[in-house]
Amino acid sequence: MKVHVLTLFPEVIDMLRSYSIVGRAIDSGAIDIEAVNIRDYSVDKHKRVDDYPFGGGKGMVMKPEPIYSAIEDCRSSNSRVIYLSPQGKILDQAFVGELAEEDHLILLAGHYEGIDNRIIENYIDDEISIGDYVLTGGELPAMVLIDSISRLMPGVLSSEESYEIESHYEGLLEYPQYTRPRVFNGKKVPDVLLSGDHSKINMWRQVSALRTTLMKRPDMLKELKKPGSQLDLMDSLLKLIGKR
Repeated sequence: MKVHVLTLFPEVIDMLRSYSIVGRAIDSGAIDIEAVNIRDYSVDKHKRVDDYPFGGGKGMVMKPEPIYSAIEDCRSSNSRVIYLSPQGKILDQAFVGELAEEDHLILLAGHYEGIDNRIIENYIDDEISIGDYVLTGGELPAMVLIDSISRLMPGVLSSEESYEIESHYEGLLEYPQYTRPRVFNGKKVPDVLLSGDHSKINMWRQVSALRTTLMKRPDMLKELKKPGSQLDLMDSLLKLIGKR
Protein backbone atom coordinates (compact mmCIF):
# COMPACT_ATOMS: atom_id res chain seq x y z
CA MET A 1 0.00 0.00 0.00
CA LYS A 2 1.15 3.52 -0.81
CA VAL A 3 0.26 6.30 1.64
CA HIS A 4 0.83 9.99 0.96
CA VAL A 5 0.38 12.31 3.94
CA LEU A 6 -0.21 15.93 2.96
CA THR A 7 0.97 18.05 5.87
CA LEU A 8 2.68 21.26 6.97
CA PHE A 9 4.91 19.21 9.29
CA PRO A 10 6.43 16.33 7.28
CA GLU A 11 9.08 15.77 9.95
CA VAL A 12 6.35 14.56 12.32
CA ILE A 13 5.16 11.90 9.88
CA ASP A 14 8.74 10.84 9.13
CA MET A 15 9.09 9.69 12.75
CA LEU A 16 6.91 6.70 11.87
CA ARG A 17 9.82 5.14 10.00
CA SER A 18 11.46 4.12 13.25
CA TYR A 19 8.30 3.39 15.23
CA SER A 20 7.52 -0.19 16.27
CA ILE A 21 5.26 -2.19 13.96
CA VAL A 22 4.82 0.68 11.49
CA GLY A 23 8.58 0.78 10.97
CA ARG A 24 8.55 -2.99 10.44
CA ALA A 25 5.76 -2.63 7.88
CA ILE A 26 7.78 0.00 6.03
CA ASP A 27 10.97 -2.08 6.12
CA SER A 28 9.13 -5.13 4.78
CA GLY A 29 7.63 -3.15 1.90
CA ALA A 30 4.07 -3.81 3.05
CA ILE A 31 3.41 -0.09 3.27
CA ASP A 32 5.18 2.90 1.74
CA ILE A 33 4.66 6.22 3.51
CA GLU A 34 5.61 9.56 1.97
CA ALA A 35 5.13 12.88 3.74
CA VAL A 36 4.33 15.71 1.34
CA ASN A 37 4.83 19.31 2.45
CA ILE A 38 1.78 21.31 1.40
CA ARG A 39 3.84 24.49 1.67
CA ASP A 40 5.90 23.35 -1.33
CA TYR A 41 2.80 23.92 -3.48
CA SER A 42 2.19 27.49 -2.38
CA VAL A 43 2.44 30.09 -5.15
CA ASP A 44 2.91 32.86 -2.59
CA LYS A 45 6.45 34.24 -2.53
CA HIS A 46 6.46 33.83 1.25
CA LYS A 47 5.08 30.28 0.95
CA ARG A 48 1.92 31.15 2.85
CA VAL A 49 -0.75 28.49 2.87
CA ASP A 50 -3.43 30.22 4.97
CA ASP A 51 -5.56 33.37 4.90
CA TYR A 52 -8.31 35.11 6.83
CA PRO A 53 -11.80 33.59 6.50
CA PHE A 54 -14.44 35.37 4.44
CA GLY A 55 -17.16 36.74 6.68
CA GLY A 56 -14.75 37.35 9.53
CA GLY A 57 -13.96 35.20 12.53
CA LYS A 58 -11.02 34.12 14.57
CA GLY A 59 -8.04 32.22 13.24
CA MET A 60 -6.80 31.39 9.78
CA VAL A 61 -8.05 28.95 7.13
CA MET A 62 -5.85 26.88 4.84
CA LYS A 63 -6.08 28.08 1.23
CA PRO A 64 -7.44 25.73 -1.44
CA GLU A 65 -4.78 26.16 -4.15
CA PRO A 66 -1.80 24.44 -2.48
CA ILE A 67 -3.95 21.64 -1.10
CA TYR A 68 -5.53 21.00 -4.50
CA SER A 69 -2.12 20.98 -6.20
CA ALA A 70 -0.69 18.57 -3.63
CA ILE A 71 -3.65 16.19 -4.02
CA GLU A 72 -3.48 16.25 -7.80
CA ASP A 73 0.29 15.70 -7.79
CA CYS A 74 -0.11 12.56 -5.65
CA ARG A 75 -3.39 11.25 -7.04
CA SER A 76 -3.51 8.09 -9.14
CA SER A 77 -6.38 6.16 -10.69
CA ASN A 78 -6.90 4.11 -7.51
CA SER A 79 -6.41 6.81 -4.87
CA ARG A 80 -8.73 7.32 -1.90
CA VAL A 81 -8.42 10.82 -0.44
CA ILE A 82 -9.09 11.21 3.28
CA TYR A 83 -9.30 14.40 5.30
CA LEU A 84 -8.56 13.96 9.02
CA SER A 85 -11.26 16.10 10.58
CA PRO A 86 -13.17 16.37 13.89
CA GLN A 87 -16.32 16.48 11.75
CA GLY A 88 -15.61 13.13 10.12
CA LYS A 89 -16.87 9.61 10.66
CA ILE A 90 -15.45 8.09 13.83
CA LEU A 91 -12.70 5.63 13.00
CA ASP A 92 -13.43 2.06 14.12
CA GLN A 93 -11.90 -1.34 13.43
CA ALA A 94 -14.36 -2.16 10.66
CA PHE A 95 -13.41 1.02 8.80
CA VAL A 96 -9.71 0.32 9.39
CA GLY A 97 -10.20 -3.09 7.77
CA GLU A 98 -11.91 -1.48 4.79
CA LEU A 99 -9.10 1.04 4.31
CA ALA A 100 -6.47 -1.69 4.64
CA GLU A 101 -7.79 -3.13 1.36
CA GLU A 102 -6.96 0.04 -0.59
CA ASP A 103 -3.91 0.36 -2.82
CA HIS A 104 -3.33 4.08 -2.33
CA LEU A 105 -4.39 6.47 0.41
CA ILE A 106 -3.89 10.23 0.41
CA LEU A 107 -4.26 11.56 3.94
CA LEU A 108 -4.79 15.30 4.34
CA ALA A 109 -3.74 16.72 7.70
CA GLY A 110 -5.38 20.10 8.17
CA HIS A 111 -4.26 22.87 10.51
CA TYR A 112 -5.28 26.27 11.87
CA GLU A 113 -9.09 26.67 11.81
CA GLY A 114 -9.51 24.11 9.05
CA ILE A 115 -9.36 24.11 5.27
CA ASP A 116 -11.33 25.85 2.53
CA ASN A 117 -14.60 23.92 2.23
CA ARG A 118 -14.35 23.74 -1.56
CA ILE A 119 -11.62 21.16 -1.08
CA ILE A 120 -13.82 19.07 1.21
CA GLU A 121 -16.83 19.26 -1.09
CA ASN A 122 -15.04 18.45 -4.34
CA TYR A 123 -11.77 16.59 -3.75
CA ILE A 124 -12.18 14.52 -0.59
CA ASP A 125 -13.59 10.97 -0.55
CA ASP A 126 -13.88 10.54 3.23
CA GLU A 127 -13.64 12.63 6.38
CA ILE A 128 -12.34 10.65 9.36
CA SER A 129 -12.20 11.57 13.04
CA ILE A 130 -10.40 9.62 15.77
CA GLY A 131 -12.71 10.97 18.47
CA ASP A 132 -15.00 13.76 19.57
CA TYR A 133 -12.32 16.21 20.58
CA VAL A 134 -10.20 18.82 18.82
CA LEU A 135 -6.46 18.55 18.14
CA THR A 136 -4.02 21.16 16.88
CA GLY A 137 -3.70 19.46 13.51
CA GLY A 138 -4.33 16.29 11.55
CA GLU A 139 -0.86 14.78 11.89
CA LEU A 140 -1.58 12.72 15.00
CA PRO A 141 -4.87 11.35 13.59
CA ALA A 142 -3.04 10.46 10.36
CA MET A 143 -0.42 8.59 12.37
CA VAL A 144 -3.13 6.76 14.33
CA LEU A 145 -4.77 5.69 11.08
CA ILE A 146 -1.48 4.52 9.58
CA ASP A 147 -0.62 2.55 12.72
CA SER A 148 -4.00 0.79 12.78
CA ILE A 149 -3.78 -0.10 9.08
CA SER A 150 -0.16 -1.29 9.25
CA ARG A 151 -1.11 -4.01 11.72
CA LEU A 152 -3.41 -5.57 9.13
CA MET A 153 -0.85 -5.69 6.32
CA PRO A 154 0.03 -9.30 5.38
CA GLY A 155 3.22 -10.52 7.01
CA VAL A 156 3.68 -7.54 9.34
CA LEU A 157 2.58 -9.30 12.54
CA SER A 158 3.87 -12.71 13.52
CA SER A 159 0.54 -14.42 12.78
CA GLU A 160 -3.06 -13.58 11.99
CA GLU A 161 -3.98 -14.36 15.56
CA SER A 162 -1.93 -11.38 16.67
CA TYR A 163 -4.75 -9.06 15.69
CA GLU A 164 -7.72 -11.42 15.43
CA ILE A 165 -7.90 -11.79 19.23
CA GLU A 166 -7.47 -8.09 19.99
CA SER A 167 -10.11 -5.66 21.18
CA HIS A 168 -12.68 -4.55 18.55
CA TYR A 169 -11.63 -7.12 15.92
CA GLU A 170 -14.83 -9.16 16.33
CA GLY A 171 -16.97 -6.48 17.93
CA LEU A 172 -15.88 -7.20 21.50
CA LEU A 173 -13.17 -5.97 23.81
CA GLU A 174 -10.33 -8.40 24.39
CA TYR A 175 -10.44 -10.82 27.31
CA PRO A 176 -8.08 -10.13 30.28
CA GLN A 177 -4.46 -11.21 29.85
CA TYR A 178 -2.05 -12.50 32.54
CA THR A 179 1.63 -13.45 32.71
CA ARG A 180 4.17 -14.50 35.35
CA PRO A 181 4.29 -14.45 38.32
CA ARG A 182 1.27 -16.58 39.15
CA VAL A 183 0.73 -14.54 42.34
CA PHE A 184 1.37 -10.77 42.41
CA ASN A 185 0.72 -8.77 45.58
CA GLY A 186 -1.57 -11.54 46.75
CA LYS A 187 -3.59 -11.55 43.50
CA LYS A 188 -3.67 -14.88 41.66
CA VAL A 189 -4.01 -15.71 38.00
CA PRO A 190 -7.40 -17.39 37.35
CA ASP A 191 -7.05 -21.13 37.90
CA VAL A 192 -8.63 -22.02 34.55
CA LEU A 193 -5.70 -20.45 32.69
CA LEU A 194 -3.34 -22.84 34.49
CA SER A 195 -5.48 -25.90 33.91
CA GLY A 196 -4.20 -26.87 30.46
CA ASP A 197 -7.80 -27.53 29.39
CA HIS A 198 -8.00 -25.49 26.18
CA SER A 199 -11.75 -25.87 25.75
CA LYS A 200 -12.34 -24.45 29.23
CA ILE A 201 -9.78 -21.70 28.61
CA ASN A 202 -11.49 -20.77 25.35
CA MET A 203 -14.89 -20.65 27.04
CA TRP A 204 -13.47 -18.53 29.88
CA ARG A 205 -12.00 -16.10 27.37
CA GLN A 206 -15.28 -15.77 25.47
CA VAL A 207 -17.24 -15.13 28.64
CA SER A 208 -14.59 -12.72 29.93
CA ALA A 209 -14.59 -10.79 26.65
CA LEU A 210 -18.36 -10.41 26.85
CA ARG A 211 -18.20 -9.41 30.51
CA THR A 212 -15.44 -6.86 29.85
CA THR A 213 -17.38 -5.39 26.94
CA LEU A 214 -20.57 -5.21 28.98
CA MET A 215 -18.86 -3.46 31.88
CA LYS A 216 -16.64 -1.08 29.91
CA ARG A 217 -18.37 -0.55 26.55
CA PRO A 218 -22.00 -1.75 26.70
CA ASP A 219 -22.76 0.37 23.63
CA MET A 220 -20.77 -2.09 21.54
CA LEU A 221 -23.14 -4.96 22.35
CA LYS A 222 -26.03 -3.17 20.66
CA GLU A 223 -24.30 -3.62 17.32
CA LEU A 224 -22.99 -7.11 17.99
CA LYS A 225 -24.03 -9.79 15.50
CA LYS A 226 -22.71 -13.23 16.26
CA PRO A 227 -23.50 -16.83 15.29
CA GLY A 228 -26.15 -18.53 17.41
CA SER A 229 -23.73 -20.11 19.86
CA GLN A 230 -22.15 -16.75 20.65
CA LEU A 231 -25.52 -15.09 21.12
CA ASP A 232 -26.63 -17.91 23.41
CA LEU A 233 -23.46 -17.46 25.40
CA MET A 234 -24.05 -13.74 25.72
CA ASP A 235 -27.64 -14.31 26.84
CA SER A 236 -26.46 -16.76 29.48
CA LEU A 237 -23.86 -14.34 30.73
CA LEU A 238 -26.28 -11.44 30.91
CA LYS A 239 -28.81 -13.56 32.78
CA LEU A 240 -26.11 -14.79 35.12
CA ILE A 241 -25.12 -11.31 36.20
CA GLY A 242 -28.69 -10.07 36.33
CA LYS A 243 -28.67 -7.76 33.33
CA ARG A 244 -31.51 -9.58 31.54
